[in-house]
Amino acid sequence: MAATSSALGSPIVGTDWLAQRLGRSDVVVLDASWYLPQAGRDAQAEYFAAHIPGARFFDLDRASDAANPLPHMLPSADAFARTMEALGVGDEAAVIVYDGSGVNLSAPRLWWMLKTFGHDAVAVLDGGFGKWRREGRPLEAGTVPIKAAHFSPRFRPEMVRQRHEVEALLSAPLAQLVDARSRERFAGTAPEPRPGLASGHIPGSRNLPYTDLIDPGTGLVLSPDVLRARFTASGVNPARPVVTSCGSGVTACCLALALDILGSRQYAVYDGSWSEWGGLPNAPIATGDPS
Repeated sequence: MAATSSALGSPIVGTDWLAQRLGRSDVVVLDASWYLPQAGRDAQAEYFAAHIPGARFFDLDRASDAANPLPHMLPSADAFARTMEALGVGDEAAVIVYDGSGVNLSAPRLWWMLKTFGHDAVAVLDGGFGKWRREGRPLEAGTVPIKAAHFSPRFRPEMVRQRHEVEALLSAPLAQLVDARSRERFAGTAPEPRPGLASGHIPGSRNLPYTDLIDPGTGLVLSPDVLRARFTASGVNPARPVVTSCGSGVTACCLALALDILGSRQYAVYDGSWSEWGGLPNAPIATGDPS
């Protein structure tokens, strides 16, 4: 039986919380750092150089569906289970995920993947690796020993949306669409980082950049009141169903995390996101500010 959310009580935990529990057999820490190629950063090399003691490296690219031409698509349940078991994540583990971006770039993606495959005892480290390091907490380098574990996936299809389901929302908007990309990419005034994609957004979408969910000075997630205000200002009601999207389904999960913090359980991620929609020859595309 998979662990439950009551094991953690919140989708985010602080560095103090983790420091007090570091080394416990029932707490697994995963470094889920990932960066776009143009960032010039090697997430795995950075992990080997320094990470939170006991943390294992989760390779997002390798853990995604290699048979799908779109980036970062969900793997099969069995493939995800094998990845988790290789990292020592078992059914009873409380999993803490972090990244080194300072803006929760990729850790929420693994948080969402674990929840999508039925593992609720997962939280994102608030402030990430940057806050841990600034506080002078212990670090280690190299690899860590991993004990065998058994992970039982329970896929939750309601947490994922496919292209045809998003297309249906254009004529029957039963859920709100919100895009986590930058305002410039959303408006179509900046090119996409991946070649061959159109510029713009899915018609009817609202825009809330994932970077607007984080305090720029500390890297901490904004308070629930401020998060709610940011969604509202973007034209999104967190109390109603929401489908999130972004470039390749990674930062869309930052919006899902924020909605979870606000108590919403009516969110889903469009897995293909703009990597799929923006590459379709006849897909409807809007530009400019949300209408």
